[in-house]
Amino acid sequence: QVHLDESGGGLVQTGGSLRLSCVASGQTFSTYRVGWFRQAPGKEREFVSYIGRSGVSTYYADSVKGRFTISRDNAKNTVSLQMNSLKPEDTAIYYCAASASYSGDFNDRLSYRYWGQGTQVTVPS
Repeated sequence: QVHLDESGGGLVQTGGSLRLSCVASGQTFSTYRVGWFRQAPGKEREFVSYIGRSGVSTYYADSVKGRFTISRDNAKNTVSLQMNSLKPEDTAIYYCAASASYSGDFNDRLSYRYWGQGTQVTVPS
């Protein structure tokens, strides 16, 4: 079992930056793969970014590629999402998710067993 806590959300103007953090407690976090997802009002929860156990493998949704960077520090049980050049369409609740299993697609929310409570990111238009 692992517990996830996200932080770092807020209100930022178009073009601004935020850094989200996901801190895990419980079992050895370095054995978990981690994804970031987001959900805007009235929309489905969608994949944003993924990082493998060692941090070598990373993937991004096309909509954030080149603007967002995911990283992890297993010594601190933390996965971060650096978000630059933010746009109004990035407005959503952002969730980190973790799974000890590598079955299922990394960009499928159903592949993740553990979820944080979410952190709100708002970029006014």
